[in-house]
Amino acid sequence: MNELNFRTLDLNLLRVFDEVMAERNLTRAAHNLSMTQPAVSNALRRLRELTGDDLVRRSGYGVEPTPLATTLWPTVREALQQLRGALAPGAFDPGTATSHFVLAMADATASKIMPGLVHLLDHEAPQVTLRVLPLTTRDPRELLEGGGVDLAIGHFPGVLAELGASHLQDHVPRYQARRLYDTEYVVVMRQGHPLAEGPLTLDEYCAARHLLVSFSGRPWGFVDEALAAQSRRRRVVLTVNQFFTAGQVVATSDLLTVLPRHFVGMTGQEHALVHRPLPLDMPPVHVDMLWHRQAQSLGAQRWLRDAVWRAVALEDGA
Repeated sequence: MNELNFRTLDLNLLRVFDEVMAERNLTRAAHNLSMTQPAVSNALRRLRELTGDDLVRRSGYGVEPTPLATTLWPTVREALQQLRGALAPGAFDPGTATSHFVLAMADATASKIMPGLVHLLDHEAPQVTLRVLPLTTRDPRELLEGGGVDLAIGHFPGVLAELGASHLQDHVPRYQARRLYDTEYVVVMRQGHPLAEGPLTLDEYCAARHLLVSFSGRPWGFVDEALAAQSRRRRVVLTVNQFFTAGQVVATSDLLTVLPRHFVGMTGQEHALVHRPLPLDMPPVHVDMLWHRQAQSLGAQRWLRDAVWRAVALEDGA
């Protein structure tokens, strides 16, 4: 976009562009903007003339962005949200707000956070709605970049290490994080399992048959990486993508699994399960919430992050 085009740019066109990119559908974008679909199409046509690029192309029941549109969108969205925050920094009133938030987390994390969060919604924000998506990665930055997810909550050691390095380089990172709680993983098996009595040795652990919980579907996890560092391995015979499923299966089989300690009592099978410490040294598991910098100063997003923090405190009895 050259300087002449920028001077003549109607900023409302950027609002249309942002909504179309978020929805990938002209009809839904028009509804969200209280515009007609022809008006949205006309706005996109004007943006095409300014940028010299198609920006979006028809694809199935919606549209797909061009490479230029994908490059422009994060900057446009951040600028629009900063402008909204500057013009109305205190506009969010949870008592009357009808906001909709999307969070990504694993089922074990949700079991700890959601009861307290629902309690806060009932008492503070009765018209606010939430949607929880399954977390399928240890690096949720792509989910946050597009604006489809407001908060990702989980164990993100690689991302946090990169954020720490960004701070050392004296530039503002694109993502922010806050520690919510620490947990530890334990070995879980059924009552009466041959390994349920007495300490569990590393040899016994490696010789057993295992169930792995893998959000991404990869057939190995952080325990396997720790074992490999000691030139050891275990036999994984089943991989699932939910901790709840793992608890149900282990309760009626001879498989071992690894679960967050706090989640053992939430499987619905606590009476049928036994847990033991992992027979190898593992670093503590930090659970953080991660968000995009563009959401840092928005009143609604600040309330959401504070509510999640308080929900954890409610669960911990603070």
